[in-house]
Amino acid sequence: MIILGIDPGTATTGYAVIESAKGKLRAIEYGCLKTSKNNSLPERLEEIYKDLNSLIRKHKPGKVAVESVFFYNNVKTAIAVAQARGVVLLCARQNKIPITEFTPLQVKNSLTNYGKADKKQVQYMVKTLLNLKSIPKPDDAADALALAICGANHPHSFSPLSRGR
Repeated sequence: MIILGIDPGTATTGYAVIESAKGKLRAIEYGCLKTSKNNSLPERLEEIYKDLNSLIRKHKPGKVAVESVFFYNNVKTAIAVAQARGVVLLCARQNKIPITEFTPLQVKNSLTNYGKADKKQVQYMVKTLLNLKSIPKPDDAADALALAICGANHPHSFSPLSRGR
């Protein structure tokens, strides 16, 4: 199965495409979708939408794993992330791809067995589990890889076909 992991953001959205086959995980592609701060918010969200659709057409994932907005100290940041998340959820739903959402605590627990693990511990586990030569950069891409790993290891998804309005 191909899993698309997404760490949403308006300026930078981390993405990762991994394959899970016969109990092994393999990174296929990862990076960041960046938008220009000179563009309006609607333009930036449209750009994220188009880039995600391109990734979906290219890799045909069987599942999307996305970070859920759980808690932010900065309301402005939370709103921006929530708007980018909405685009991700819409894009997955329109492409009829099951969605699994994870909080940062769930990701940390899943990869390190410790909910208070720091970013470096999670990144080390991403490197190890995917047999990468180095810790993936930038952080948004590493976070998306961690989400994709969680998606690969999590048996339940929210099916966009079975959910009502």
